[in-house]
Amino acid sequence: MAQVRTWIEPIVAGAQIASSFYDTALLLSVKNYYNRTTKFLNTSDSDTLQKEISNFYIIHNLILGLSPLLSAYILANIGDRQRRKITICVPLLGYLISRCFLLPVIFFNWPIEVMFGSAALNGLTGWFTTYWAGVMAWASQGSSKEKRSLKLIIIELVYGLAGFVGSLASGHIFVIVNITNHQGTTLVICSIVLYMFCLGYSIFILKVPHYKISQPKNTRAQNHGTGEDETFSTEPAESSRLLDNIGDGPLVIPTTGTPSRIFIALLFTSAILYNISVAGSVDVLSLFLLKEPLSFSPEYIGYGNAAGYMIFITSFLGVFILSRWFRDVKLILIGIISFSAGIFIMAFVRWTFMYFIARTVMMFSLIPLPTIRSVLSKNIQGSSYGKVFVVLQLSLAISGVITSTVYNKIYQATLERFSGTCFILSGIIAILSLIPISVTAYKYSTLLQTSR
Repeated sequence: MAQVRTWIEPIVAGAQIASSFYDTALLLSVKNYYNRTTKFLNTSDSDTLQKEISNFYIIHNLILGLSPLLSAYILANIGDRQRRKITICVPLLGYLISRCFLLPVIFFNWPIEVMFGSAALNGLTGWFTTYWAGVMAWASQGSSKEKRSLKLIIIELVYGLAGFVGSLASGHIFVIVNITNHQGTTLVICSIVLYMFCLGYSIFILKVPHYKISQPKNTRAQNHGTGEDETFSTEPAESSRLLDNIGDGPLVIPTTGTPSRIFIALLFTSAILYNISVAGSVDVLSLFLLKEPLSFSPEYIGYGNAAGYMIFITSFLGVFILSRWFRDVKLILIGIISFSAGIFIMAFVRWTFMYFIARTVMMFSLIPLPTIRSVLSKNIQGSSYGKVFVVLQLSLAISGVITSTVYNKIYQATLERFSGTCFILSGIIAILSLIPISVTAYKYSTLLQTSR
């Protein structure tokens, strides 16, 4: 029972279902708000409506992405000092309070700009940047190096399954189940209740997993005496053994100071480039589904989001099965290629069935980021998980915010000529993210030959 209490999966599942409900409610509430304003009354100017929704999300995402800069690293630093729950509980509290802001917008027709205040509060309490870094640190702390890639992808699987269920249900709930005449009320209330459950579970039930750092005593003493940075792994004996078996074992960075930092920088670069390609396409995809020729209804928006979450299942199966033959770097390459091919198809989608074909081709696109996190966690001390993961997550968030703004502007500019331009751009950037990870693989191969 004590071991079960260390599982983070119930919180990940509950929070993601809550988030799926809220995201659908927000998107359709924003659309309804601009539809009923005087500017769009009795008009069929769908492109103008698209631009208004896009402008709202540009500001909303900017606030969400930048406001955690004030709090994320502080919370992660506290979390690394044996107060790991801080990085889970504080963001969940922020989610809970900020989600309540949508109710007066729906009930009392408050200006939609109220949601910018909601985004600011959510960001100042850490938002997804701190929350997901905390989840990854929690999972890494409670797993061995050999099973860490699988453990992190299991967390992603739970996240994806919960998102699939939430997205599938959200469209129907928005249309059918309403306790008032205000559409979206039920979704928001369900989201708030689920966040209350997750917060209560994290405070009263969740138990911090115990872990041991396997660093040799003489190495620790040497580092203490020299004042050398202990963020990176300092286990030369183990690293040498793993380098000698790099074709069969997990990918571990050589621990000779500068090279280790170069490799970590390459991993960060690959992760950021890949995140830019994914975040940019996801930001405009919801708008793409609302416009002609697709013009998805609320139910089909739910189906479309659910199809996106199926990628979590297929990516988990990919890691579970393919890891028998391929190691970390090759798994990352497979995931990037899968996404690139699928997003190029998405650029030319004109019928509903083509959308689902593109989603199917992207079946392994979730593999790269959790696998990169796994490689990083194998090469840093357990006491630094929170800080390193939050630095990575902040890097992803900042690049994501910039990407969101740029992509939305590109989407607006190309809306009438070719609305798939952003997807073509995402495919090109995803291919570019292959370069740093390929350099990493080449460097490892060179070091392996030198070691032998």
